Amino acid sequence: MLTLVSLCLLLAAGLLLVAAAMANHLARKRKGVAKGLPGPGAWPVLGSLHLLGGHETPFHAFTALAKRYGQIYQMRLGASRCVVVNSFALIKEVLITKGAHFGGRPDFIRFHQLFGGDRDNSLALCDWSDLQKTRRRIARFYCSPRFASPQFSQLSAVAGSETARLLQRIRAHGPGALHVKPLIQATCANMFANYMCSMSFDYDDAGFQQVVQNFDEIFWDINQGYAVDFLPWLLPVYQGHMKQLQQWAHNIRQFILTRVVAAHRERMQQGGPASDFTDALLQHLESDPELTWQHAIFELEDFLGGHSAVGNLIMLTLAAVVKYPEVGAKIQAEIKKVAGDGRPINLFDRSVMPYTEATILETLRVTSSPIVPHVATEDSSISGYEIPKGTVVFLNNYELNTGEEYWKEPETFKPERFVVEDQVVKPSHFIPFSTGKRTCIGSKLVQSFTFAVVTSILQNFDISAGQGKIELPKACVALPPKTFSLVFTARQTIAQ
Repeated sequence: MLTLVSLCLLLAAGLLLVAAAMANHLARKRKGVAKGLPGPGAWPVLGSLHLLGGHETPFHAFTALAKRYGQIYQMRLGASRCVVVNSFALIKEVLITKGAHFGGRPDFIRFHQLFGGDRDNSLALCDWSDLQKTRRRIARFYCSPRFASPQFSQLSAVAGSETARLLQRIRAHGPGALHVKPLIQATCANMFANYMCSMSFDYDDAGFQQVVQNFDEIFWDINQGYAVDFLPWLLPVYQGHMKQLQQWAHNIRQFILTRVVAAHRERMQQGGPASDFTDALLQHLESDPELTWQHAIFELEDFLGGHSAVGNLIMLTLAAVVKYPEVGAKIQAEIKKVAGDGRPINLFDRSVMPYTEATILETLRVTSSPIVPHVATEDSSISGYEIPKGTVVFLNNYELNTGEEYWKEPETFKPERFVVEDQVVKPSHFIPFSTGKRTCIGSKLVQSFTFAVVTSILQNFDISAGQGKIELPKACVALPPKTFSLVFTARQTIAQ
């Protein structure tokens, strides 16, 4: 969004007739703006998009504007009527107290392109509905396995087998800088495929490589903002971008249909037992008339795509270890304390490795992944202010994660802040996976697989900077598909 504000200004200057027409249209719509809410004035067509310029991210701008207008204020971004909430109390009101009123998602054109022309096919980007509840219920059993349950044991076994393959590839590369992100993403993709589909793919499989790359491209794109999100009349300028999104999504869908779903359907037609999430999804498709083929395929695609979030979080955690070597040394000391030199770490060790867990949480805090904006699905209110139906609500999670009101020394990377008496303790205002009914259903998988890969790498290697600048982004949990490399130096250990 920030990178294209200048483009918006140039286009607006050259389209005076459009600007005049839109200005009249917006003037009529302003009657529906929340009454009494403070906020900045709006330009014709652009609204207040220009106020986001000059800041590192939109969320930095939201924090700066809060100092002027308060913890809740309104602003118009292009064609969208928006409200920004900056305090934990107000965010709780939106997500929990009145979660039923704010269960919608922004109607961005990009979201439709990724899900067959209808963003309601997506779990994360759809509006809340009974169908959404059904799809989450199907997935919950597999996404939130209880500790020591058969599903948890399977999760740990999958993590162990796939990280072993990753370690072999890193060793085979030898000394020197390694662009490890594609390899880590492939490992995470296989973890999800193995756990949810009972399938694993060869790292050299060209089709698998393409899908992993496409998922990573989409994850990066979703974590960016573009002018067309708020100025849909710019769509002709973005036709190439939209076609690229469609192509990535098509490639992924074809791979899942031909390489994953087809085998499961054939086995089930032969009377084979249900053994994983994919089987469960197909069974519900047969028994639940409200669940369509499209819904099932897109749900499977959504969850398999969750590996991109894991891979990016792993890369960010490794970046933190390189940037703060003392953190990596403490993780390695904790690994040795728990496992010695005799065995690989597994997911059952996670509960007794608070510093390692805290490092992942601190990485999430510092990078401060934004919560997907919510939309009012009915007329409601926040902090006593009337909020009309259709209003986009931005939740300033960046302020929660980095504000001095919430954290001591917020600019310092300090995993110890989450450890109290050898236990991980998360403050109530720390909600990296959101909260309420739209909390990330795959958060346990994200944290578990991140732990597995990070500990396996640090148990076997010391890591250092390779090529490219290593830094932790702010208000974004994604790294570009082509990012920094790392150097892996084998440690003296027998954990293979």
